[in-house]
Amino acid sequence: MYCRFVKSFILLVALDLSGFLAQPSAAQEQINIDALQMTFEENFDKLDVSAWGENGSRWIAHTPWNGDFGDARFTDPADGFPFTVENGILRIEARKGSDGKWRSGLLASTNPKGQGFAQQFGYFEARMKLPPGKGVWPAFWLIGIDRSKYIAEIDVLEYYGRVPYEFSSGFHIWRQSQGGENTTGGHWATVKNGTLSDAYHTYGVEISPDRSTIYLDRKSIWSFDTPKEFHTPFYPLVNLALGSGWPIDETPNPSFLLVDYIHVYQRKPAGSGD
Repeated sequence: MYCRFVKSFILLVALDLSGFLAQPSAAQEQINIDALQMTFEENFDKLDVSAWGENGSRWIAHTPWNGDFGDARFTDPADGFPFTVENGILRIEARKGSDGKWRSGLLASTNPKGQGFAQQFGYFEARMKLPPGKGVWPAFWLIGIDRSKYIAEIDVLEYYGRVPYEFSSGFHIWRQSQGGENTTGGHWATVKNGTLSDAYHTYGVEISPDRSTIYLDRKSIWSFDTPKEFHTPFYPLVNLALGSGWPIDETPNPSFLLVDYIHVYQRKPAGSGD
């Protein structure tokens, strides 16, 4: 997401998730939430957001490095746009204005000074209902707090509305700006057509020192060896972008990403009981 996701790097794998995913594979493991303790709870009963973290708001409405991507500009929060909260649901809206330009919303939990929430290791999860339609590009993703030598990124979910039967997950270590070589890898999951925009689902990743695992509805769908660069605090971002290299002339105006919650957990200490 930090740099446009390149599909040629991704292994397309179709899995089965109790009838939800389109094709069968080995059984998936379910994460044991009872073995975790919550460290960050955002249920969107209200939204504490400002453009850049003024007055210590919980969320900012831009990437901390002020880098937009896609074909909609991420805008400062205003009354009723691009964020609204009702009955514990955050609605992020993408809208084409009278000037012909698209605008939308992004939330990040740290500001440009690195202040805010970030956590080393643990389980990061969002429950969301994705927008339908060609051109939509919603995502739930994580960025490492220290960007001085490289950029560590985990894309828990990237969804492209033009292909409503799949979504991608991936990881990146962006070193090229420092004269190194990038490392990237990922996974495509094929799902039943339209199910991601028909109902809410949870999208999560557990980062452990040795292995990291992506979860859909708390069942594992893909894992990878944790790079040493991921032994760092990460912070969550959620957004509704548009495009990703594909046309947006048929994108529904407006489009909505619905977010029920964003939660983060850590493993309970051994022998701590419940």
